[in-house]
Amino acid sequence: MSKPEGEASANIKSYWLPHGWVGIILVALFWGLNWGLTGLRSHWAFFPLWLGYILTVDALVHYRQGHSWFTQNPKSFVMLFPLSAPLWWIFEAINVKTHYWLYTPIDAFSDLEYYLYCTLNFSVVLPAVLVTTQFFWTFSWLRNIKQGWKVGKRPMTVWLFFFLGWAMLAATLIWPQYGMAFIWMSLYFIMDPINLWLGKPSLLQRTARGDWRLVFALWLGGLTCGFFWELWNYYSSPKWLYQVPYVDFWHIFEMPLLGYLGYLHFALELYAM
Repeated sequence: MSKPEGEASANIKSYWLPHGWVGIILVALFWGLNWGLTGLRSHWAFFPLWLGYILTVDALVHYRQGHSWFTQNPKSFVMLFPLSAPLWWIFEAINVKTHYWLYTPIDAFSDLEYYLYCTLNFSVVLPAVLVTTQFFWTFSWLRNIKQGWKVGKRPMTVWLFFFLGWAMLAATLIWPQYGMAFIWMSLYFIMDPINLWLGKPSLLQRTARGDWRLVFALWLGGLTCGFFWELWNYYSSPKWLYQVPYVDFWHIFEMPLLGYLGYLHFALELYAM
């Protein structure tokens, strides 16, 4: 993720970029098609709908602070899409064992069609969460949050994170009926210490100084995307359904209420990975 520390300059005049209008048109068009048509349609409507969301939010970032990821570094922005798909396929591989969610109906697709459509649609996950995180970073109230609890200052804490991540991943695979929460936590606990040791951007590097601002921004970004994922999935076809042990109640759309907490940790995993 590009550095989120930039603030809007008082000398920069805010204006709405053309790709923001493209995004709004895509959202309006494919939201309407996805919910208005009958039969299978979400396999081709999902990507342009979320592309519209991403372009719109990036334009909002530019409008608020005078620059955005797409305008500053379009090449790295575009690269988020091919990077995103293999990241989500990792979770799909874990789900083969855990069966926490399923897609239906998919009988009409060949194995190749299923893989290609899934890969295309998984490509929006990373850019959606990160650009939404940048949007929340444009708010001064978040950037001005004071230092808090320092986590990660001691090397032992970093090692504890690392081993705890592996323990959570193992628990998810061995006892899937108890490990739903761990699937959205384990990879962050594994990868963030590795990033710290390799000298790459790490949330532990920030929280060791008591700086939780990016963590909060990621939480808000993940939860916002989670809301729109579940909203737009509700009347989709194909769509995903959940099979969550013990907490499968109080649904908002198809997702159990407590399941939305997973989007907080999921955003941290995407940043770390």
